[in-house]
Amino acid sequence: MTDETGPPRRALPIAGGPPAERADAAQNRRKILAAAAEVIATRGVEALSMDEVARAAGVGVGTVYRRFHDRAGLVYAVIDDREREFQASFLTGSPPLGPGGGDPVERVRAFLHALADRTEEQSDLLLAAEMDSSYARFNDGSYGLYQMHLEMLIGEIRPDADAAYLADALLAPLAANLFRYQRHRRDLSLARIKAGLNDLIAGLT
Repeated sequence: MTDETGPPRRALPIAGGPPAERADAAQNRRKILAAAAEVIATRGVEALSMDEVARAAGVGVGTVYRRFHDRAGLVYAVIDDREREFQASFLTGSPPLGPGGGDPVERVRAFLHALADRTEEQSDLLLAAEMDSSYARFNDGSYGLYQMHLEMLIGEIRPDADAAYLADALLAPLAANLFRYQRHRRDLSLARIKAGLNDLIAGLT
């Protein structure tokens, strides 16, 4: 179902292995992702297109669209392994990032710092995925998972607060376009970005 806020959100990802699929489908998926990774490694993410990847993988372009829907979906699939590692770290990892009775303020700080590190590692790919359409960042299931995680923690810190809004506000500085602008145009260090996030977190208390 759609509404005026944008296309329907994709299903939330689950940390762990990919879903089971037929052998031929799995083979096609591996070929497509290998071709996409090769294009990115040799010519940059700007050169990535569904047609180019289909040719390089030796499959029909319709197969690529059926599996990944659009260019953003393809880019997110390329970065999926790193994303699964990150999700596992805050869903099941050690505190303060993971669960285990840690202080919710410290968990928010650990999460945002880890997300800053994760964005730093693959900001070019994340930017390509997020810029594919107006709502690409929000339609990807990862954003919904981040938002729910922060809403839960903010609800523990400030039960009277609008946790949904504040979760979006805390995630906004880590959009890839703003993050790359700050890192590469304004020459802000990663440490300075994390210090700014700490100031935002302080507002929760």
